[in-house]
Formats: sequence, C-alpha cells, structure tokens
Amino acid sequence: MELELFASALRNVFEFNTFSSMVIGLVLGVLSGALPGLTATMSVALLLPLTFGMDPLSGILVLISIIFGAIYGGSIPAIMLKTPGTPAAAVTVLDGYEMAKQGSGGRAMSISIVSAVFGGLFSTAVLILVAPQLSRVALQFNSPEYFALAVFGLSIIISLSSVSLSKGIMIGLFGLLISMVGIDAISGVSRYTFGNVNLFGGFSFIPMLIGAFALSQVLVMIEEVYMGKTTEPPIKMKSVFPKLADLARCKWTMLRSAGIGAFIGSIPGTGADISAFLAYNETKRWSKNKDNLGKGEIEGVAAPETANSATAAGSFIPLLTLGIPGDSTTAVILGALIMQGVRPGPSLFNEQRELLYSIFSGMIVTNLLLLVIAFIGLRFFMKILTLKKEFLIPGVVILCVIGALAINNNFFDVWVMVFMGFLWYILTKCGFPQSPLIIALILGPMAEREFRRSLIISNGSYSIFFESPIVVILVSIAMITLFMPVLKPMYRKLRGKEVSSQ
Repeated sequence: MELELFASALRNVFEFNTFSSMVIGLVLGVLSGALPGLTATMSVALLLPLTFGMDPLSGILVLISIIFGAIYGGSIPAIMLKTPGTPAAAVTVLDGYEMAKQGSGGRAMSISIVSAVFGGLFSTAVLILVAPQLSRVALQFNSPEYFALAVFGLSIIISLSSVSLSKGIMIGLFGLLISMVGIDAISGVSRYTFGNVNLFGGFSFIPMLIGAFALSQVLVMIEEVYMGKTTEPPIKMKSVFPKLADLARCKWTMLRSAGIGAFIGSIPGTGADISAFLAYNETKRWSKNKDNLGKGEIEGVAAPETANSATAAGSFIPLLTLGIPGDSTTAVILGALIMQGVRPGPSLFNEQRELLYSIFSGMIVTNLLLLVIAFIGLRFFMKILTLKKEFLIPGVVILCVIGALAINNNFFDVWVMVFMGFLWYILTKCGFPQSPLIIALILGPMAEREFRRSLIISNGSYSIFFESPIVVILVSIAMITLFMPVLKPMYRKLRGKEVSSQ
C-alpha cells in the first residue's frame, strides 16, 4: 500500500506543471539565498500569493523548493564574499571564506552543495519514518488536546526570544491582540473592527507576512544604500566539482551533522542557525584537525551546511503532524497550506494521504534537482552577487504590492502590508524578534476557539482539561518552557552553592 502511494506520488511530482514549478522555485530560492538581504522566509512570503492559482501540490512544492534553494544559496556569498546570504550561513563563513582566500573556493563550494543535498535527503527520510508514527498519537486529539497543543505552541515564543524575553512576550501579546480582530467564530460578535467592513474578516495574514518579512527588509536595504554599504566582488574560483578524497574525509561529519540538524529541526522554536552552531561545535569536538577549524578546514564547511539543510526538512515534522510550525519559514508554509485548503495535523495522514506522500516525494526530488542545478548554475549565481541593491529594491517593492493585492483584490491589504513593513522596520531596530508575532497570529485563534469549545462540551467545567493525559503532558511542558528563564538562574544558584560547600 505504501509503495503504491509513493509510486502515485512520484507520478504527481513529475507532472509537467509540478516539476517545472519546482525547478523555478529552486532557482529563485538559490538566487534569494545568494543575495544578502533576501532570506528564505522573505522569499516564501513574497512569492506565496503567486501560488494561489496553482493546484495545492504545485503551490506547496514550489515554496518548499524555494526553502531548500535559499538554505544552500546562503553559502555562496558566505564563502565568496564573507557575507552570509542567510542567518543560517553565518557559521559557513568561518572556514568557507578562509578556503576561498587560499584559492580553494571551488572545493568549499562543491562540498557545500553535496552537504546541503545530503542533509536534505537524510532529514526527509527521517520525516517519512517519524511523521506517520507521531500522527497516530495525534489522532486522539479533541478540542481540549488541540487547546493544549496551541498553548504548547505559544510557549515556543519563550525559546524564540533568547535575545530579549520581555520583547518576545510583548510581540507575542501584540500578535494575539491582532488575531482577535474580526467576527468571533463562536458567538458571531464583531471585535475591534471600529465599524470598518475591511476588518470583519480580521487582518489578512499574507499581507502582514509580506510587510513584516519583505517590505521591512527592503527598508533595511534602502538604509544600507543610503549609508554607502556595498559588497566586494566575489573571489574567483577554478573547478567546482567535489573530489572523492574530500567526500571521504567529510562523510562522518556530514552524517553526524545531518542527525543534529534533523533533531533540532523537529523541535519547534529552534532554527537552522542553532543547528549550524551545534554541528560545528561537535565537529570541532570530534575532528582530528580541530586546531585548523576556523582557518580553512573543509569539515568546517560540511558541518553547518549539512545541518542547515537537515533542519529545513526536520522542521516539517511538527508542522505536518501537529500543525505547529518549527520555525518562521514553516510558519509561512503553514499559512500557504491553510490558504490551499490543506489543514496540517493528524487528520492529514488519513484524509489526504496521497497529497502528503506527494509532498514527501517532492522533497526528495527537490534535493536531487538541487544537486544538478547548483553545479550547472553556480557560475551564474556567482555573477548575481555583483547585482547592485539599487536595481533590486524597486523589483521587490513591486512584488510586495502585487502579493498584497493578490489575496483579496482589496487595496486595504496593501495599506496593511505597508503599515506592517514600517512598523517591523522600527521594531527590528529596537531588537524585537519576528517569529513570536507569526506564532501568535497562527496559534492564537486556535487556542481561543478550542478553549471555548471545550467549555461548551463540558458545560463550563474546567475539569475537562485534567481528564486527558495528553493535555496534562502538553500543558506541563508548556509551563516548564514558560518558566525556564526563571528556573535556570535558580538551578545555577543551587549548583553554585553545592560546589562551594564541597
């Protein structure tokens, strides 16, 4: 049965419209990753409205292709310009740029490509094996369990606010407040609309995403142009094809880093930048050449690039099985799935199995396509690094406006996008994180809806939340996560007293 599903799924993936969409998505993804300032999340948010005319599978796979392409693409400027194209590529700079300066830029780029593909394939295999098992547990969920799941998802805001906990909580509460605008799904009463008919359905999710992730970044790029910040031309390189000796040398590094990336990706609230640092740290721990790491060691490129790509696929585990985005990029993908009429969660594995397995197959094919496109188009992608931001900014602004209009053909959405863009530009300057807003916008309505449904089912009795062990476990984990910033200092203080007493 499973083999038949995969065979049917592969046929769906290799249909002309779907396959060509994936190729285009990969190219756009690599370009967005290679251009500093255009992140994977920003690219997905920008191009999301353009997928609404596609069938669900093509629309979803083109966005997934952009993610994998951008994750790899970030390594190109990291190695050749010492400027990470994406935050996840920041670790690649340490050894990649040193190799490029030593005349080994081709070796660094080749191992980057192979590592990214290996990490993506490894993590996709983990996704295929783990996701169905996890969904069987999630099939037991009713309203109380979904409420607990939403609370657990909202608690991720704490881990996403490592820089400033108070600012992360403030943005999360702001997102919850925005999510309440519109007609209440249970009572039918309008809330916070101020008589504006454009707000009866609430704020459109996609224009807000485009404003927060794309237009705000355009404003940053305008600031950089005004300040006179320009990028240097990339270092020239020779051959870009990998050597067997390099692959043999990095095989254990890639395998270990892929495992780290897949595990980190499956934990909601983490990200590729975290897994890259962890993978690099473990490589330094196990490497025979640990003293050379940071000075142009090929293992120092393989580790973060493998982990980055593995995290991208691993983040789909909580998304597809529980409906909880693993990071800000999969939060945008969650919005895309909902807009396409696909509701991620345990029911997806029973009601839309063919679509699910088509997504799995598409992720495998995407990574194999990346191997081909990256090697063939690398020299072209290198030339893109010289593109001036003055020419890039107008095109991105036009895409922002088109994307906001494409949702409802309502110019009010454009004003929402512009407002969010300027607001988020200011908030970013003040050190506020972006991800808590997205998490709150998505999971806030779900938490409120399922909480009230649970009370309706139990005739107002709160005991319904203590009858299910799943609810107790999820809420307990959420509470531990919420109070972790308080518990950690207390634990360190106690440990310090124990050590001093000994």
